[in-house]
Amino acid sequence: MSDRLSISVRDLFIDYEIFEDRRAAIRKRLVQHEGTGRRLVRALKGVSFDVFEGEAVGIIGSNGSGKSTLMAAIAGLLPLTSGDVLVSDEPKLLGVGATLMPAANGYTNIRIGLLALGVSSNEVDMMMPQIAEFTGLGEALDRPFKTYSSGMRARLHFAIATSVHPKILLIDEALAVGDQAFKKQSRGRIDSLLGEAGTLLFVSHSLEQVSSMCSRVLWVEQGRLRADGPSDRVIAKYEAFVG
Repeated sequence: MSDRLSISVRDLFIDYEIFEDRRAAIRKRLVQHEGTGRRLVRALKGVSFDVFEGEAVGIIGSNGSGKSTLMAAIAGLLPLTSGDVLVSDEPKLLGVGATLMPAANGYTNIRIGLLALGVSSNEVDMMMPQIAEFTGLGEALDRPFKTYSSGMRARLHFAIATSVHPKILLIDEALAVGDQAFKKQSRGRIDSLLGEAGTLLFVSHSLEQVSSMCSRVLWVEQGRLRADGPSDRVIAKYEAFVG
């Protein structure tokens, strides 16, 4: 790990509005003369931390705790209510829900994904065979993406996102659905990224995966950073919390 900052999050707050049940909201306004039909949710509440080049940091917490919101904010996909998110390079967010073209086949999606990452057409042609082999999807690459299982989608997303050696890689649960062979391949590529002073943030409900991949863990609960430290210590605190 280097002493150069890769990500700096300072006093981050993120609020968003959600709409209540339409009929209940109308009833409140017309009968009870109260309510607007909208409710403010404070997803993150003053979160602060630094991540350095070469670090692999896990993020854990209960469902709805703000983990994915935090990742999206670092990736620049959400407006900040207040606070700052500073990054040394453009983060690449990899998630199971990331969207490729459902009707296009695997090969076409690899091409589109690489072009979206700024790879030139000539480089795409050179990289295609290696990426196709890495996915291990074989003849399935000729099929439409919409026919893929969640594990197959994870393989394709991961192969595309990591083929350009991102300096900051954000993974939101994408490795949790792969088989053991895929996880081993993925770990090798992540180790290579970290060896080149890259940075990894990894959100997962699999504490075993987080422990094996990350030396440091952030525990986010109800929008607040509850703990930040060595993986074994923070995971033990979280396990005691969830019982």
